[in-house]
Amino acid sequence: MILRLAFAQLRPETGLAGALDACDRAAAMGAGIILFPEMWNNGYRLDKERLSQAVSADSGYIGAFRDKARECSIAIVSTMLEKTAAGLRNTAVLIDRHGEVIQTYAKVHTCDFADEAVLTPGDGFHICLLDTAAGPVKAGIMICFDREFPESARILMLQGAELILVPNACPMEINRLSQLRARAFENMLAIATCNYPDGAGECNGHSSLFDGIAYSDDGSSRDMCTFLAPGDEGLYTADLDLDQLRDYRETEVHGNAYRHPDRYGLLLDTRIEEPFIRPDHRA
Repeated sequence: MILRLAFAQLRPETGLAGALDACDRAAAMGAGIILFPEMWNNGYRLDKERLSQAVSADSGYIGAFRDKARECSIAIVSTMLEKTAAGLRNTAVLIDRHGEVIQTYAKVHTCDFADEAVLTPGDGFHICLLDTAAGPVKAGIMICFDREFPESARILMLQGAELILVPNACPMEINRLSQLRARAFENMLAIATCNYPDGAGECNGHSSLFDGIAYSDDGSSRDMCTFLAPGDEGLYTADLDLDQLRDYRETEVHGNAYRHPDRYGLLLDTRIEEPFIRPDHRA
């Protein structure tokens, strides 16, 4: 099963009309999923004026993507500043190719040291069985800063995730790319990330696909980064061989086979001690 992924590495000024056009083009290119950068509906801006642009999950904004998914038979990861009764959230909505919302994920690790301190964190990580034109895939979502905590991808792997979809809005330099590589390696899953292009705030493009397969059949190491976009604005595609990944997961040593979770109790300790105490920390 070859799943083609599309990365809408577009400037936010493209707007909803440009996003829907990208969906048309991605479908014409044979993509089964199209992924947008983080908080697309307002270009990841959290100043007072932009906060007023928050939309609800049942808004016409999401409705337009649902209609387009149904029309083009393509799954869409639409992102937004979401308005809820509990507050504003940094949200990604996964819409299947039939136009149904199958997951609404709010960013758990909000950047509380920056403008995201005004947002309400999400309640956890979840997977779903996503029906694509190529076939079904077990998918989950992380958003940007979630990448920096190994627990995010680990929890998704433990639920069975094969593919993690990651909307992003930050400079993707060697260290952040290395975090994605590590998450894919240690969990034996694919990670697809879509970023804004050069010139959109501090972003620099470099959307990517890490396919999670660290070793070839002969045991030699291989580069899991099977796609890395340049900084330029554009709609890019990359293919993920899910059959190869599934075969690899059946035999390799990473993932869940050799873990010792009974030794990991300290991971649930909520105490924060020096040198990590920060005055803007919140639970």
